[in-house]
Amino acid sequence: MKDPRKIIVHPLLTEKINKAVEKENTYTFKVARDASKEDIRRSIEDLFKVHVTDVRTANYLGKPKTRGRTTGRRSSWKKAMIKLAPGESISIFEGL
Repeated sequence: MKDPRKIIVHPLLTEKINKAVEKENTYTFKVARDASKEDIRRSIEDLFKVHVTDVRTANYLGKPKTRGRTTGRRSSWKKAMIKLAPGESISIFEGL
């Protein structure tokens, strides 16, 4: 198994995600592009000592960008939505 800190890149915090945390107990993270759902589940359970009931993922293609005559692309990334068992929470999302 890979290092959990390399699989979970960082949490995503927006108003929409905060509402999902309150209503559905679903937390959202940016994760490594090659991580599987099982890798993500194990990483979250190891890092935060919680029980994961569901993992959903979405791949995002980097947007094309132009600066003058130079064109490029932002990095592609992967998002994971983690649903926790009832009554459990992740402390970094509290108080936001």
